[in-house]
Amino acid sequence: MIFETERLLIRKLILEDLDAFHALESNPKVLKYATGNVKSLKENQIELIALIVKYSKSKNDFWIYAIERKSDHKFVGTLALVKDGFDDEIGYRFLEEFWGKGYATELCKELLKYCKQIGIQKLVGYVVDENIASSKILERFNFKKIKHFISDDIKLPETKYELFL
Repeated sequence: MIFETERLLIRKLILEDLDAFHALESNPKVLKYATGNVKSLKENQIELIALIVKYSKSKNDFWIYAIERKSDHKFVGTLALVKDGFDDEIGYRFLEEFWGKGYATELCKELLKYCKQIGIQKLVGYVVDENIASSKILERFNFKKIKHFISDDIKLPETKYELFL
């Protein structure tokens, strides 16, 4: 376990997560504000294995963790902690069936505590402007808007947020 919230466990991905990971990464609604590109089962299997291998690399700067519901150990999404140049970036995705249940807010609250504990001094998050729910979550935790731009990958207006811990 990496850390936990009241209802969630954040842990390393495992091969047994493949079906749920594929459901997440092949849903166009989930990826609408991220990459925009759904992947096949085989592509997701390759990606999952690559993410798992990164846990053992000494200079890994791209951590993707599983988000699991405590009550039934069901995979509900992923959490990203990514070294992006000088910035430590956060991101998360939830399976569509778990949207609107307050999990993202709960996750962010404990994620900020965790990041502070491991010595991260500043976090950034990138949110497509149409994704109002994610913008509200970052703003609730005092992230400040620092830059507006058109995303390179999905060509939508996006905002970079920043928070000093």
